[in-house]
Amino acid sequence: MIVGIIITISLLLDGILTNYLPFLQNDLSYFTPLLTVSSIFILSPFYRKKTNHYLLHMFLLGILYDLFFTNLLFWNAILFVEIAYLSKIIYQNIEISFLKLIFIIPLIIILYESSNALIIFIFQLVPITFMKVFYKIIHSLLLNIIYIEIIYLLLKRIPKKYKKISLN
Repeated sequence: MIVGIIITISLLLDGILTNYLPFLQNDLSYFTPLLTVSSIFILSPFYRKKTNHYLLHMFLLGILYDLFFTNLLFWNAILFVEIAYLSKIIYQNIEISFLKLIFIIPLIIILYESSNALIIFIFQLVPITFMKVFYKIIHSLLLNIIYIEIIYLLLKRIPKKYKKISLN
């Protein structure tokens, strides 16, 4: 239930914010939304013993993300599975805290944007430079970190009788 709510809110906010916030270079926007990509990490504990379900759900979420936001069918599905797998590894080896999220979310955003830039460069879909990729990464960090921190704090405040997982 909580997973569905987080995914729905992330997809809706991504859609709304991409329509209202400019994201091209030389615009004054400091907020490039990648909320769905960031929320993949926070969803990992909900699938603690169901790794295959987690990877399948993230694959399907990637297909939805592809249909709504990009034209590269199955590319985001593959990236979402990679990020989900990385999230599982991080949750197994590191105890997540409020401050550690500030370092983990940029890692996920850098992985996602670098992978996108690589595929765009390889297939020469649009002209891309290192500065454009760097610009997009830097301008997506603030909004995404704030969003994940809010979700993390809200999940920490859910009473234990309603919460089936622990974020740590």
